[in-house]
Amino acid sequence: MSVPMGPTKVDDGYTFRVWAPNARTVAVIGEFNGWFGDANHLESQGDGTWSGTLSGARTWQEYKYRIGTDEGPLDRIDPYARQVTNSVGNGILTDPGGFDWQGDSFRCPSAGELVIYELHIGTFTPEGTFDAAVTRLDHLVGLGVNAIEVMPIAEFAGDDSWGYNPAHPFAVESVYGGPDQFRHLVRECHKRGIAVILDVVYNHFGPSDLQLWRFDGWSQNGKGGIYFYEDDRSATPWGDTRPDYGRAEVRQYITDNALMWVQECHVDGLRLDMTAYIRSLDGFGAEEIPDGWSLMRELNDAVHGIRPDALTIAEDMRDDHRLTAWDDAGAAFSAQWDGSFVRVLRSTMQQADDASRSIGAICGLLTAGGDAPFARVLFTESHDAVANGHERMPPEISPTEPTGWLAQKKSTVAAGIALTAPGIPMIFEGQEFLTGGWFQDTVGLDWSLADTFAGTVAFYRDLIRLRRNWDNDTRGLSGEGYQVTHCDEGAKVLAMHRWFDGGPGDDVVVVANLGGDEVWGQRIGFPAAGPWRCKVNSDSPHYGPFAGKGSGDLEAVESPADGQPASAELGLGPYSVMVFARA
Repeated sequence: MSVPMGPTKVDDGYTFRVWAPNARTVAVIGEFNGWFGDANHLESQGDGTWSGTLSGARTWQEYKYRIGTDEGPLDRIDPYARQVTNSVGNGILTDPGGFDWQGDSFRCPSAGELVIYELHIGTFTPEGTFDAAVTRLDHLVGLGVNAIEVMPIAEFAGDDSWGYNPAHPFAVESVYGGPDQFRHLVRECHKRGIAVILDVVYNHFGPSDLQLWRFDGWSQNGKGGIYFYEDDRSATPWGDTRPDYGRAEVRQYITDNALMWVQECHVDGLRLDMTAYIRSLDGFGAEEIPDGWSLMRELNDAVHGIRPDALTIAEDMRDDHRLTAWDDAGAAFSAQWDGSFVRVLRSTMQQADDASRSIGAICGLLTAGGDAPFARVLFTESHDAVANGHERMPPEISPTEPTGWLAQKKSTVAAGIALTAPGIPMIFEGQEFLTGGWFQDTVGLDWSLADTFAGTVAFYRDLIRLRRNWDNDTRGLSGEGYQVTHCDEGAKVLAMHRWFDGGPGDDVVVVANLGGDEVWGQRIGFPAAGPWRCKVNSDSPHYGPFAGKGSGDLEAVESPADGQPASAELGLGPYSVMVFARA
């Protein structure tokens, strides 16, 4: 049986295995041998790897590899270390099998049932730790979300970061609390019915505090050595640090990393950062990297092979259908972030002039999922969408009054569209209580805003619960059936029918007014005559300083409209969304 890469706990100590094909010698140094370089040499396995067992090594002891080269010894942190003292410190021996999962056997909800909440551990709470994040899980339970997407937690340089600069891909960030605190967060999420999706970064490593760089001393063309491309394929916007996807050992390293999160940490899905730079040189597909494409497929097949319910998401932002295709040419991701949806919806709602706002553009977004609507993740805010020159939606809508009537109305109607559209909806931390400004890894959420804007929180809560069919009368919002039935450019009104199987308790009709004037007497098509209950009206005073305009429950009559067999006349408040369920 092959010895796993990295450190593995055995009865009398630890086995070690490391890939260093250009090393002359490799030894393990650490607290167990006084950091003496000649005490514990590993044996060459003849395939570029070195392996051995140290009976005196114990959990929580610090260690490194001492790699002998023609230029002298190099001390390196184990590429597979699960914990480090810090990004420029030492590796720490851990025992992943020693964590008490308390019988955890959680399974990820289906894509149609998911509502994702993206968060950054360093800013989600004042403490910025995994344990502190656990104290806020009840807020998420009350909100109704059933998945969190955690921005990267692999050890990075320094104490503050978005996380997209992994120095040690297998090690859990020490500032956040290390691997067992992360497992504790996952376990507590699962107890509350919340799946955990983790961001991982494979389009580049580092670029700083990167011990993988020239790991065993060898390099060509001034590049990074065995883990990286040694030609122009190394170049990325984050340095010459693109992994060499053509090397079997590097492919194994990346795939092993993905499987580690799923197996050892029980995460329920992975979101791969900027896959456009895995599959192409410039991120726009001008010159593709075939090895990058095949690596993504290999990774997805491996993850789904051990966890068929796991969700893998590509952040590609190029809307390339091949990413979620399962044929021979596809990468077999479960879903991808829909770049067009967020760009078009945000820009459309931020337009000051109602007359220039294109309802057709929004209707087009709603139907862009084709026959695979849950292969896309939809949102109006994310860590990227509210940084890099952009702010949260409310201040971009109304810079002088970011918490005023206009900002609240337009940002919530946009969120209402995203939360009812055919796709997997996602919100970003603090979006539900009108967090302003732009995302910064040094600025934590102001949780007092959850009380200040309790109405906005209630709006998100009510929509999310409809999305998840909590009252057993909006099942259609989790179904693949959808049709945009009404798209009125003049009135700035659109309507959409959602269904799972159809019928009472299933059919849902969503109507939105994207203009600033009240609208009355709009005849909207419905899939059946009879009573329809108004489940949410975003103009309700319950949600903010609003007037409560718009229809309530209504009776659809057998009068065809919008290609539907029945219809009803209704009214809508300005910049508002209404959700009707078939009684």
